[in-house]
Amino acid sequence: MEIVLKKMGNSTALVMPPPVLKDLGLSVGHHMTLNTTPDGKIVLTPKRRYVLADMISQCDLKAPMPADLALWDVARPVGQEVQW
Repeated sequence: MEIVLKKMGNSTALVMPPPVLKDLGLSVGHHMTLNTTPDGKIVLTPKRRYVLADMISQCDLKAPMPADLALWDVARPVGQEVQW
């Protein structure tokens, strides 16, 4: 299948025919990342959607707090901060 790159404003657009979109399971509004390989191929990957619960489940809750973050707990107020 041959395609033609088109000018859209200051960008160049790639118009994908409906059969290709259907084969890839894509539609208008899908967020993708685009990369190229050293041999000139284009790689489209669906953009990953992060879920907070999944990210937290990967954390080591017993890991020590980084030293620079621990300093916030003992820092003195310097302005109009609310005190707990």
